[in-house]
Amino acid sequence: MLDKLLSDIRSCTLCASKLPHAPRPVLAASAQARILIVGQAPGARVHASGIPWSDASGTRLRAWLGVDDATFYDDSKFAIVPVGFCYPGRGRSGDLPPRPECAPRWHQELLQHLGAVRLTLLVGQYAQQFGLGDARGPTLTDTLTRWQEYGPRVMPLPHPSPRNIAWFKRNPWFEADVLPALRARVSTALTSPA
Repeated sequence: MLDKLLSDIRSCTLCASKLPHAPRPVLAASAQARILIVGQAPGARVHASGIPWSDASGTRLRAWLGVDDATFYDDSKFAIVPVGFCYPGRGRSGDLPPRPECAPRWHQELLQHLGAVRLTLLVGQYAQQFGLGDARGPTLTDTLTRWQEYGPRVMPLPHPSPRNIAWFKRNPWFEADVLPALRARVSTALTSPA
């Protein structure tokens, strides 16, 4: 049933007329996945490769998580489900926001198949809006400084884009305090018995 759903998502053309290119939904999931990564939307390199997080942001994200490529791309360990499945194109200050059609159409049904998830990572402001709703802070930084308030099964993260280097430099507490806790939660989620 999940395989059919994933096939349907990968062949989706719901927002084709609003994209600057042919749709190419990019995601990975299995019913056994223990960690759910909710990102924003694929970037241009991911759109070209069809492989989630196959860019500089993905390299940084895997370093944050303390996992190698083989572990990250094992869909029995990580489900990778962006808010928008297709690359939305570029705007004046970077990639456009995720298309609004994906989440209402696909996410509820998809997430019902991910019952083994022990940890959900909300990467970037659009993912946090999707996953936290009104519980998120008024700014990204406020949401991230309150990361412990969301409990042991949910962690908001900044987007690991190279475009955010200035934010990382202004907020050294993220690397000092959040990343060790993130790596510990990832390790626990991947290794603890079901």
